[in-house]
Order: sequence, then C-alpha cells, then structure tokens
Amino acid sequence: MTVYHNPLEKELLNIALTRGEGKLAKNGALSVTTGLRTGRSPQDRFIVKDEVTINAVDWGAINQPISTECFEKLWQRTKDYLKTQTHFISHLAVGSDETYQIPVTVITELAWHQLFSYHAFIIPHQLKDPAETWTLLNAAQFKTDPERDGVKSDAALMIDFKKRRILLCGLHYAGEMKKAMFAVMNFLLPPQCILPMHCAANVGHDGNTALFFGLSGTGKTTLSADPNRYLIGDDEHGWGENGVFNFEGGCYAKCINLSAEREPLIWQAIRDGAIMENVVLDSATLAPCYDDDSLTQNTRAAYPLKHIKQRMKQNRGEQPKAIIFLTCDLHGVLPPVAKLSKEQAAYYFLSGYTALVGSTEVGQGSGIKQTFSTCFGAPFFPRSPDVYANLLLHHLEKTNCPVYLVNTGWTGGAYGEGGKRFDIPVTRTIVNAILNQELEKAVYEVMPNFKLVIPTAIKGIDKKLLNPKNAWQNIEDYNRHERELIEAFTANFKKFKVSSEIMMAGPV
Repeated sequence: MTVYHNPLEKELLNIALTRGEGKLAKNGALSVTTGLRTGRSPQDRFIVKDEVTINAVDWGAINQPISTECFEKLWQRTKDYLKTQTHFISHLAVGSDETYQIPVTVITELAWHQLFSYHAFIIPHQLKDPAETWTLLNAAQFKTDPERDGVKSDAALMIDFKKRRILLCGLHYAGEMKKAMFAVMNFLLPPQCILPMHCAANVGHDGNTALFFGLSGTGKTTLSADPNRYLIGDDEHGWGENGVFNFEGGCYAKCINLSAEREPLIWQAIRDGAIMENVVLDSATLAPCYDDDSLTQNTRAAYPLKHIKQRMKQNRGEQPKAIIFLTCDLHGVLPPVAKLSKEQAAYYFLSGYTALVGSTEVGQGSGIKQTFSTCFGAPFFPRSPDVYANLLLHHLEKTNCPVYLVNTGWTGGAYGEGGKRFDIPVTRTIVNAILNQELEKAVYEVMPNFKLVIPTAIKGIDKKLLNPKNAWQNIEDYNRHERELIEAFTANFKKFKVSSEIMMAGPV
C-alpha cells in the first residue's frame, strides 16, 4: 500500500496504465471505462440534514436527506478501507476568483480519478486556511450495503456541509466528483450575492463576455468553443459584482459523434494528458470511435484549459454583454432565437425546458425525452429555485444584459415526426448575430401564444426558419404541438411562487 501526495500528471498516467485502469489511445489520451454507471446516479446522492441545511436546502427527490449518524459511520468505514489500499492525495481548489475560492483536498483510490481532478479543479497559487478546506473522499471500488449504510444501492455520494466533506463510494463515473463540488459552490455562494451558473462562458476580441446556459447535450461546450473567441470555461461559473469567473480548471466535453470539422477546438484538445471516458477504441489502431455509442451516448473527454489555445488565461471575464439560454425543443415549435424580457428570462430560467440528449444520468436510456430542469441544472442546485432566480434578476437589473432563448432542437416538425434538428452552423450563425449585436438592431415580430419576440431576418439564415410556424408543412400539426408544449410549461410552472409579472411572461 502506497500513498501518493500531490503526484505529477505524468506519474498518475503511468500508474493508471500500469495498474490497468485504462489504455493509451492513438490520440494520446487515457481511455477508461466506468462499468455499469456511465452517468451520474442521482438516486444515490444525499445531503446531510442538520442545523446548517435543514431550512436552507430544497429537500426532495433531488436533494435527499441522510442523517449525520449514517454519514459518520460510512465515512469512517471508507477511511478504514482506504488505509489498506494505495491511494492518491492532492490539494486543489474550486473557483478562479480567489475571494470566493474554496480549497479542497482530493483523495482517490484510482489514479485516473486523481488525474481527472487536476482537470476539473484548479491548482491554487497558495493554500488557504485548513479550517476552510473541504475533503473529497472517492473510494470507487468500495461498495456500500443499503441495509447497513442506509443508502439505496451499492454506491453512494454524500455531502456534509457542516464539516466540509464529500464522500463517494462505488462510483467510477468521474463527473460525480466535479458535480459534487459544483453543488457545494451552488449552496455557499448565493448568500455572498454570487449567482452560480450551469453555463459556458467565452469572451470576444472586444472583451465582451457571453454566457451559454443549458443542460448537457444542448450545445454549451460546442458553441462556447469558438475559434473567434476566448474560452473562459464550458460548464460551471459564478457571476458577481466583479464579473464572471470559472469554477474549474478544465473542460468535460461530450464527444459522441465528435468531428474535427464541426468541433475543431474540442477535437484538438483531446490529446496527451486528456482522459476519454467510455469512448470505444478501434481494436487494431486504438483510435477513438466517436460515433460508437455501444457503451453509452454519454461519452466524455476531460482535458485541461491549457489544451485550448484561445482561452482566457486568468479564467474569468467582465460583466456579460449577452446571455444565451440553450433549449433543445423536441416539439419543433420554439423559434431558433428569441429576445427575452427580464421577466421572460426569469420564467425560462426557472422552467429550464429542454431535452435529455444522450442523458448524463443512469437509467435514462439512450432515447431523447422532454424535461424541465430548474436553472438549466436542477440536480446541482441545493437551495430553493427562487434564490437563484432572484439573483439572476438582480444581476440583470444591474447590468441590463440582454438575454436570448436559442433553440438547438427541432424545426419543421417534431422529433420522430419529420422534423429536423438545427445544424450546428445555423446555430453558430445565430449566436454570432447575437454576439456581434446584429440582433440588437433587428426588426422583430411577436409570436402569439408564446409571446416571444423574434427577428424577422438574420443574415445567412433562411427567413422561413425564424418563425417556426412557417417551417411546418402541416399547420394543424404545428398547432397541436404548440398547445402540447404550452400545457407542459403551464403544468410545470405551477410549483413556483413568483410575481404576477413573471407568471404572465410565460406562454398562454
């Protein structure tokens, strides 16, 4: 049994290969598989219910409570197990803004998990007060016992806010680690007037920052990896009085059907030092088969930000000049772009309407299905949704930043009923029109029922696409799907207690 303290990346790679944790792919990346769980396991995630969290956490199916006693017993049992196993320890941090940065000691059983943490988190310039440090303990090969441990399966993820601890048992999917710390930031930052966001962010040559909100598979990583802009990050950010800052030190890109032509920056970033998760390799050449989803549609690649040539090296940006809500509409009735009022922004932020595309969660299968995910990332936000919505409105009021809804889903028909998904180049043209402020000067019309304000023309885009009704051949089918989606929005929004202005901003 050996304990490695702050091992070098190359050392971790060699250990992972020597121990058979993965293979070296032709592109130089470490290729690993995660077994049965190829996504997050939300049913196995718990938060310790105590005096710190009892009235602050939005308890329910997403934020499941666990007792302090259950946590302490499993924590000790896991520590005892790791004493008998070779493991790896490093001192990292989350949050590029040092004012809000949280130090975290990462302890993993697997070498590749430790390497992943070097990409997901930040190597700090200096260590903070140990009293502020979180500990993340990841024993991937230690299985839990539901009867003994008070959990639901042979794996568990627990967060203890009072004692700053995260425990992962039996979980190989590395995304669990980064999303656990994301949830921690999402709980701790709102009282400091920081809006934590499930979004990508980049900056133009003019210094203008843009944010891309959206669930996995809707285009955050793809659209933010723009050769003409500088990347801040692809997934987790905070927005405060000093602007926008990345929580992470790397990217975690979906790579199903990845191509060098459509996504050149991501393709080039997956090289020496990167990790590919559940990507099938050619048996002869060990080249990645990005179009092979036999293990999962949720294939992933983790790589450090330094693999992106055009990046913001300080890992932050100024106050945003454009916010884009990415939605993947299966009905084919939302426009490719709409400009939102502040009240509409709050409505669509709370609704989080989109589709699960190649779901990141275990048990969701490979199909595509409609979903409403509050804040475009409900599984990661422990507090009540109105906390985050109020912070969004606060920052919108202060900055007057325009917000756009961009549909990366279907047009001309519903999914499976003759519709076609918007091509990435079409969406990129629309995003560029937003970022170069072309849409600030556009002529608009209003979509009845949805009350969305849509441009009548965008350079390089077929006018027929801009008003979704015009893209359908059968208007009766369009009307039926529009009514179905409006009813779904209305039913979902009943759970929110908001002002009449926000309520009226939704479709009718």
